[in-house]
Amino acid sequence: MPETTGASYAAAGVDIEAGDRAVELMKEWVKKTRRPEVLGGLGGFAGLFDASALKRYERPLLASATDGVGTKVDIARQLGVYDTIGHDLVAMVMDDIVVCGAEPLFMTDYICVGKVHPERVAAIVKGIAEGCVLAGCALVGGETAEHPGLLGEDDFDVAGAGTGVVEADRLLGAELIRTGDTVIAMASSGLHSNGYSLVRHVLLNQAGLSLDARIEEFGRTLGEELLEPTRIYSLDCLALTRTAEVHAFSHVTGGGLAANLARVIPDGLHAVVDRSTWTPGPVFDLVGRTGDVERPELEKTLNMGVGMIAVVPQESTDAALATLADRGVDAWVAGEITDRGDEPTGAKLVGGYA
Repeated sequence: MPETTGASYAAAGVDIEAGDRAVELMKEWVKKTRRPEVLGGLGGFAGLFDASALKRYERPLLASATDGVGTKVDIARQLGVYDTIGHDLVAMVMDDIVVCGAEPLFMTDYICVGKVHPERVAAIVKGIAEGCVLAGCALVGGETAEHPGLLGEDDFDVAGAGTGVVEADRLLGAELIRTGDTVIAMASSGLHSNGYSLVRHVLLNQAGLSLDARIEEFGRTLGEELLEPTRIYSLDCLALTRTAEVHAFSHVTGGGLAANLARVIPDGLHAVVDRSTWTPGPVFDLVGRTGDVERPELEKTLNMGVGMIAVVPQESTDAALATLADRGVDAWVAGEITDRGDEPTGAKLVGGYA
């Protein structure tokens, strides 16, 4: 046979064999997320989920969300650590879904790379699978795309979409919130997956800190702190709905605590959150101090130590705190719901941090 000299997909930079190898490596991790409603295995054109399982609901409402991890992926790339970023992805998607009281059911992912390195892709999927286990959902499929010429060989990005279900008469949200309700804060595990453009600009570009530098306040390297996975609250929130009356949840992501809490405050009411009830972790102080970032800018960009909010009736406060404590979630009363008065509908932070 004459040697082929024409153009080819491989010559253009796309390695189909490497993609196949990545699929084989990730299969064992995807299996760990399997729920009884999942049909078939990895490799089909679509993931299958047996919807007959929803027959037990009187009026099932499907909840869906999609998200990514943002520029946190660049920290993973620089450190060559790929098995935690998927955990972040699940948190960003499934913690949005649980806000309305929905049980996470299944998720799909999209991984875009400059060049397929099978072991790296498998490590990313490993993190996604481990996150799905923590969220109680199945990973039913995904896509790995190789984009040579558009992304550098070591560049990558991730995105995901998820689906959950909630009984219509168990739906949580603003319409349930009343004056006197308690605002319960749940501690974040760190920066989570928001504000990394600011964090990278301040710590890496302006201050010139190395990701390998050991930071005494952290007790570990800067890179280890910045890659701390986002906490997945899904099962904690669902447990809370079973043991206490809950009116609403708010996932604290881009925009900060006040802006995200405001999204579930009904017209005519106001949420007041007291900063003195907690102390933000040292990473938030480092970003603010190093970059001379004013507090309002920090608070609208970073979670400041609170990753999820529950709004509960005052009489459910003790039960809610007890449930979260039993599950190992650091939580506390951070504020209350008041009549709007002269304030606009929404939420505000008052006082100084402890």
